[in-house]
Amino acid sequence: MTVKINLPHNNSYEIFIDKLNELYFDTKVVIVTNPTVSGFHLEYLKTKLSAKELSVVTIPDGEKYKHMETIESILEHCFEKRLDRKSLLIAFGGGVIGDMTGFAASIYQRGIDFVQIPTTLLSQVDASVGGKTGINNKFGKNLVGAFHQPIAVHIDPSMLQTLPKREFGAGVAEIVKMAVTFNKDFFEWLEQNDIREEENLRIAIAKSVETKANVVSQDEKEHGIRAALNYGHTFGHVIENETNYNTYLHGEAVGIGMMMANAASVKLGLMSSDEELRVKQLLEKYDIPTTYKIKDIEDFYEHFFLDKKSLDNKIKFILARGIGDCLITNELKKEDVIDVLKGFSCD
Repeated sequence: MTVKINLPHNNSYEIFIDKLNELYFDTKVVIVTNPTVSGFHLEYLKTKLSAKELSVVTIPDGEKYKHMETIESILEHCFEKRLDRKSLLIAFGGGVIGDMTGFAASIYQRGIDFVQIPTTLLSQVDASVGGKTGINNKFGKNLVGAFHQPIAVHIDPSMLQTLPKREFGAGVAEIVKMAVTFNKDFFEWLEQNDIREEENLRIAIAKSVETKANVVSQDEKEHGIRAALNYGHTFGHVIENETNYNTYLHGEAVGIGMMMANAASVKLGLMSSDEELRVKQLLEKYDIPTTYKIKDIEDFYEHFFLDKKSLDNKIKFILARGIGDCLITNELKKEDVIDVLKGFSCD
């Protein structure tokens, strides 16, 4: 299956969902990966690749290494291999690898091409599509980065067979996110089917990629509707920052963030308690956490202002409007947000 993202300025590209085809590049190519992914899949990838010159840079595995020092190590490898502006990077891993490879590609000699070959469910359904790249710093998640579209995305669902259960659940959270905000029929299909089954998984990946491709085609740089894809993320990024990116996988934090956002939706009359419960039950079906204990509510609230989506000292929240629709707003009253956070407090 092939899905196309239509973008201006010759940035359009295709997303291929199937067993990996033979890939030919008449240039120097660097694969960026981590020890976990390379141990499972690197030799398989090499059998599918042909390039003028091929090398591999292996970076540490994990969100805590998503910082400028790691970017420097990727760039150093590129300089040592004498890559030029026609050279290519391949992001071979999960969302962290994709974000960092894309960012390195965006700044190496002012920008070179890169290809996404995502190996986790989260990156296959979400992170590899749309051109968001970046790194974290002490102030928050993905606060340094660039929009830099890949020239292609190759999604091979068979690579998910080696994925740990928690990583799979983290990816499901992003699938649920897109269903809640954009597609009621897809949400109901997810309630009725188990995507741990091979054919259902292919359907879920394809439907998620189609949804995101449609949104990004309308709004590449997140000036409007694309912000809806951050449902659960405003809260989730604070949770990740508070726990130093060690306690929760990104998708797990987003799952909790969705429950916080839904609590706000219920409070404002945008969502029924029954719909809130249905989302909770779907997340828990895949062992995605839905609860969190906030130690300091005021401190948690202040962290919202470090989010790159905040503007003019106002916080942008994405709220579910029932199931299948959403509201993007920066008009939530502080007292309403605090009331929601109290429901997740240690007190």
